[in-house]
Order: sequence, then structure tokens, then C-alpha cells
Amino acid sequence: MNTEELYNRHKTELFSLAYRMLGSVMDAEDIVQDAFLSYDGMNDAGTIHNERAFLYKIVTNRCLDLLRSSARKREMYVGPWLPEPLLEKGASDIDPSNRYLRSESISTAYLLLLQQLSATERAVFLLREIFHYSFDEIADIVGKSSVNCRQIFHRAKKSIHFDPDKQPSVSVAEDKIKEFVNSLLQGNTTKLLELVSENVVLYSDGGGKVRAAQVPVVGFENVLKLHQNAILMHAGKLTFSFLPVNGLPGILIRLGDEVKYVYSFAYKNQKIEAIYTVANPEKLRHL
Repeated sequence: MNTEELYNRHKTELFSLAYRMLGSVMDAEDIVQDAFLSYDGMNDAGTIHNERAFLYKIVTNRCLDLLRSSARKREMYVGPWLPEPLLEKGASDIDPSNRYLRSESISTAYLLLLQQLSATERAVFLLREIFHYSFDEIADIVGKSSVNCRQIFHRAKKSIHFDPDKQPSVSVAEDKIKEFVNSLLQGNTTKLLELVSENVVLYSDGGGKVRAAQVPVVGFENVLKLHQNAILMHAGKLTFSFLPVNGLPGILIRLGDEVKYVYSFAYKNQKIEAIYTVANPEKLRHL
């Protein structure tokens, strides 16, 4: 199989691995592109029996290298860190590889859980849980023993507490998000209390580049006040688009022609429990 055929067949799943590892759309795209260029430049590529596993190995290890080299930068990050939003591009459902980008394991809440794992734990966990590699295959990819990989996986699995069954359906979540925006704009606090948990937490990622809360905003009243102030500040200038963000219903907000915010949400007991707002312009460039 030539490189172009391999690229068309595996690019989406490799991107989804790199994106889950890094939380960066642009870095994930660069790593996948570089992996195929490296493969194409090999003199002995014809001797590789499992091209898919080989490409996974390249992508995984380049992600691990990037995570290690950027660890200090992450520690110095200003305010809450959120992954770069991944917006629905309207890819055809006929492509079976799109299933890697259409599950809740690409949601903002899930990606933040993955961030609690070390880089190696994240790699082992994803390769097993999402991509269903055997422990022997994972051992070859990450350079550890099969027994060690099994232990790493079970340790990581215990720390990932995510139950997709507790999330509302996509259609219900979409209705809730639209009602949330309409109620904010109309100042309908009663309706907002039906939609939003009293203990809601807002995470706002400005990265020190734009004005944003540098600590999570906790509680319905505080989150409401923050949004009311923002609506007053930009009165009549904001436009809202409802579209999938990280596989679930979200919001893209423009100020004029500029993408200003991207919102995604998490739920508990059918109410909005967490609001994730990316405002860092560096994380919105790819949009």
C-alpha cells in the first residue's frame, strides 16, 4: 500500500489519538503529517508488515516527546487549561474512521480526565481503551513490557471515572444549550435555574492572552453574574452558532467576524454541571 492510501485510511484515527494525547488540534495535525512524511522517506518501508501499528508507534512516541518537552510550559500556563476545541467539520458518516471522533471520549470533560494521567499512562490507556490494541502490541509501541503495560492500564482505568450513560442525549443537550443562551439573553433566571446546577463550575481558558477568570468560577450566582456582565459589555454585537464541539452540542460565539469564545458543557442529573469556555486566541486560530 502506498503512502497516500495509508494516509487516507488511517489519518483520522491517528489524529484522534494525537488529539486525545495532546489536547491540541494543530499539534496533532502536525504530528500526523510528520509521521506520514517520515514513513514516506524510509528506504525500507516495504519490509514493514503492519503499517498501521508502525504509524501508531511513530505518532504515540512523538506525542510523548512533545508532552515531555512542553511540561514546563504547561506548569506556567496562566489560569485554567482547556483543550483546543474540536469542531464538527461535517465529515461523512460513511467513513468508518470517523467513529474515533464521534464518541464521548473526545468530549472536553473526558479530555480533562485524561490530563490527570501521566503521558505514558495516557498513551497506554488510550491504545487499549479506545483503539483496542493488545498489551503485547502496546508494549512494542511504548517500549515497556506487556506486564507493565497491563498494570499501567488498570491503574489509569481506576482514576478515569466517566459514565457516558449519565449524559443527556445529543438532541436533549442541544435543546438545553439553546435554552441556556436564550434565557441568558432574556434575563430569565427562573429558566436558567432549571437548566443549570446551583453548583455549576465555569472554567475559562484565556491563557493570559485575553481577559478571563484565572480561577474556576463556582456557583450559579457567580456564573450568572459573569455572563450578564459579558452580555452588557458586548450588547448586540455577539452572534451565536450552535454546533458540535468535541463531539457534543456546543456554542461558537463571534464578535463581529472574530471567533471570540467556544463553549462546551458537562452534565449531571440532566443539568449543566460544568461550562468550558476557550477564549485564548492561540487555541482558536485553527477555526
